[in-house]
Amino acid sequence: MARLGSWIEAHATGIHVPAGDFWIDPALSTERALITHGHSDHARGGHGHVLATPETLAIMRARYGEAGHAQAISYGEKVWIGDVSVRFVPAGHVLGSAQIVLEYRGERAVVSGDYKRRHDPTCPPFEPVPCDIFITEATFALPVFCHPETRSEIERLMAALAAEPDRCILVGAYALGKAQRVIAELRAAGHDAPIFIHGALQRLCDLYRDFGVELGELRLATGLKPADLAGQIVVAPPSALNDRWSRRLPDPITAMASGWMRIRQRARQSNIELPLVISDHADWPELTATIAEINPAEVWVTHGREEALVHWCGLRQIRARELALIGREDEDD
Repeated sequence: MARLGSWIEAHATGIHVPAGDFWIDPALSTERALITHGHSDHARGGHGHVLATPETLAIMRARYGEAGHAQAISYGEKVWIGDVSVRFVPAGHVLGSAQIVLEYRGERAVVSGDYKRRHDPTCPPFEPVPCDIFITEATFALPVFCHPETRSEIERLMAALAAEPDRCILVGAYALGKAQRVIAELRAAGHDAPIFIHGALQRLCDLYRDFGVELGELRLATGLKPADLAGQIVVAPPSALNDRWSRRLPDPITAMASGWMRIRQRARQSNIELPLVISDHADWPELTATIAEINPAEVWVTHGREEALVHWCGLRQIRARELALIGREDEDD
């Protein structure tokens, strides 16, 4: 009798499914790649044939240009690749993010990609799919990582803005996903003033709008006088927080939106005055609750704090293994 999941090969460079001759989020160029979402550690250019959601394909075109043959797979649509059934379902990570559901000879495996369980106004929520093998991330797989409610972090941001009307708040947020989510969360909290953005965010904000995500009035912060930005919120990539671009802002309160802001030392090292614990990854309670809900026979862990999650599974008689995939970054949170 074949071992469970023997039809799936885990390589350092990605997950290979020989029965369909395709890879999932490969680190190297391949003839056929299935992509879970648009972050650069999962979506790379140079593949011959790419299958992904329409949103992820649009993000890849924006970043890499037209390349190879692209096949859009909508959420819930089932396709066959060789003898393997393939379906994409929402992962709740960023716009277009998907789990990939694979079925072959009576077994079902789900490759989560990166995911979270919190509400996100910019993308559909994570959809739990019962399976035999759950292939999961583990970015925040330590009990210390328990993210606060997003609303409370947004309220802290708005309170700081109200308390310092002569300053601006400069929010560091990654260009794909986090920046648009912070803007959308501010809108949901009632902040209807223009939000100023760094030029590097313009293209992806436009792309989100093209897919129906409402971001309100956005203005470029470049070229304005410091007085024009007093009492305003400015969103920029993390790399801009301490560079020359930010020095002309009116005495900014430097904030950063990331799950890593839970580690106060990390915030201090980056000169972050207002750390905002807003993550696009599942925290420890969400990771463990998801496994309990899906109830897989085996858990395979792709990257992150693999040891702790594998240990947690072992205590509950769930077989688990580390895959130690290379090239997966967790800084994009």
